Amino acid sequence: MERVLSNKKAICFFILPALIIFIAIIIFPIFMSGYYSTLQWDGIGKSKFIGIDNYITLFTNHEDGFIESIKNSVILAFLSVFIQLPISLVLALVLSNKVRGENFYRSVYFIPVIVSTVVIGQLWMKIYHPGYGLLNTFLRNIGLDSLAKEWIGSTDTALGAVFVPVVWQYIGYHMLLMYAAIKSISSDIMEAAKIDGASSVQTAFRITIPLIKPILEVCVTFAVIGSLKTFDLIYVLTGGGPVHATEVPSTLMFNTIFHKYQYGYGSSMAIFIIGECLLLTVVIQKLFRMKKA
Repeated sequence: MERVLSNKKAICFFILPALIIFIAIIIFPIFMSGYYSTLQWDGIGKSKFIGIDNYITLFTNHEDGFIESIKNSVILAFLSVFIQLPISLVLALVLSNKVRGENFYRSVYFIPVIVSTVVIGQLWMKIYHPGYGLLNTFLRNIGLDSLAKEWIGSTDTALGAVFVPVVWQYIGYHMLLMYAAIKSISSDIMEAAKIDGASSVQTAFRITIPLIKPILEVCVTFAVIGSLKTFDLIYVLTGGGPVHATEVPSTLMFNTIFHKYQYGYGSSMAIFIIGECLLLTVVIQKLFRMKKA
């Protein structure tokens, strides 16, 4: 095994197939999208090179809702970091504390992650239905008829109503990552803390959380990037409506390319999403390194 790992030719031989596939399905499409973003093209006819005009239009044309879609994705990222991750952390801390039925609860919380997003979208559409939906039915049964409304059909409530299932879906995913990190901490450290008289809360804040900072960085990165490029659940629930109230860059990009046939303009949105994700990934890494220092 050591001889193979020390042989650079062998390493290149085994890495090459994966590298070729990665370039073919990730790197090449990104460069092609970058090229398309400099064109005025409907995807079928003759294209026209227009340089960075598509990128200028992104931030100057307020009619297509692109600026609003960025705001919505930033709100989702904020909710994911400051609501989704704290809930996941609390669940991980509780479950890792040898509670009764630990394996059962761990599996239950992870179920939304493995369920198809389309199924989850359809489920929450039934919950939010203005007529027979579970939410409105519950409100009416407890005498709060005035609060019953068309949750995903109103511009006032659609954004919050859509973001609830988006945030809820991956709580179990982050919980499992944190749970595994907590379980990897040496039991000797925890026992020493108990002997010194530390409470569960003190142990969590002064020992557990500092020791799992690397996985917290991963979770924050996943939560932010996932929020910025989210598409499927929002598309199933509202398609970005009503009146761009739940629009995010990915749904707007999809509608621009496949419904309006503006391939160049839609490609500029795709490049913006990629650049935004890369930039925030670097920022998150810098912030965590600053805290370590």
